Amino acid sequence: MRGPIEGLNPLIAPVLYAFDHAREDLAKWTSGLTQEQLWATPHGFGSVGFHLCHLAGSTDRLLSYALGNQLSADQLAFLKTEHQPGATREELLAAMDASFQRVEQAVRGLDPSHYTEFRGIGRKQLPTTVIGIFVHIAEHVQRHIGQAISAAKLARV
Repeated sequence: MRGPIEGLNPLIAPVLYAFDHAREDLAKWTSGLTQEQLWATPHGFGSVGFHLCHLAGSTDRLLSYALGNQLSADQLAFLKTEHQPGATREELLAAMDASFQRVEQAVRGLDPSHYTEFRGIGRKQLPTTVIGIFVHIAEHVQRHIGQAISAAKLARV
């Protein structure tokens, strides 16, 4: 509920709002986490680090599908490393932000006449549309932000 984004079709603007909210929430809720807390898996939940890493990777992968591409070998390799601890909070937030920026650029450059074009996702080519993928990106980001916030709260206990 931040008002219109100049030069952007209002049907796609919520995708960019989701990224703004994600950046704000993660800056707040991950601040001060130690490296141990960042990668802790309290009660078997995914770690904050995993959720941040997954956000960067999944957003990048979904963007490939939105652009009509298949996943690259690098994207598939990254997928296999999302649970591996090691990256710092700053590295994870930077990777996530870079992924968000690539989607933002694509969204801003997208002609609304292409919103309903068919896109297939994954090996099975699950049917969707360009706008369907971008809406899914926004929804997926918000789901993992909530999980990252919960994990951060539990890791501090």
